[in-house]
Amino acid sequence: MEHDLISKKELLEMYEISYGALYRWKRKGLIPEEWFMKKPTVTGQETFFPRDLICERMDLIQKQKDEISLEELSNVFSSESEKNTVIILDTVFGPKRFYLNEIRSVMIDYGNGNQKDITNDIVGGRI
Repeated sequence: MEHDLISKKELLEMYEISYGALYRWKRKGLIPEEWFMKKPTVTGQETFFPRDLICERMDLIQKQKDEISLEELSNVFSSESEKNTVIILDTVFGPKRFYLNEIRSVMIDYGNGNQKDITNDIVGGRI
């Protein structure tokens, strides 16, 4: 899906925040790394963001930052992102998608009555 983009400069001006605040929020996990997109421009390389995603996130951060700590806010956002994390199994019938927060365990069934729980091997205990 192609997003309408907003430049870092426009974002900083629109929300009246500093460069330092933006990157502090990135380090704290409030803004995902993948939203920072480097693009060549006539003046060199600039950073852009998906406008709809970053503006929604900036509004939330600015509304909440005086109510709860940045760490608490980061925990809220990281648990939201886990809701969208998917395990994809590529099969002969095509890819099968399973949302991480819906998986209880991952087992291998050897077909001879033996099974092995590989949950921690696959998802590192995040289930």
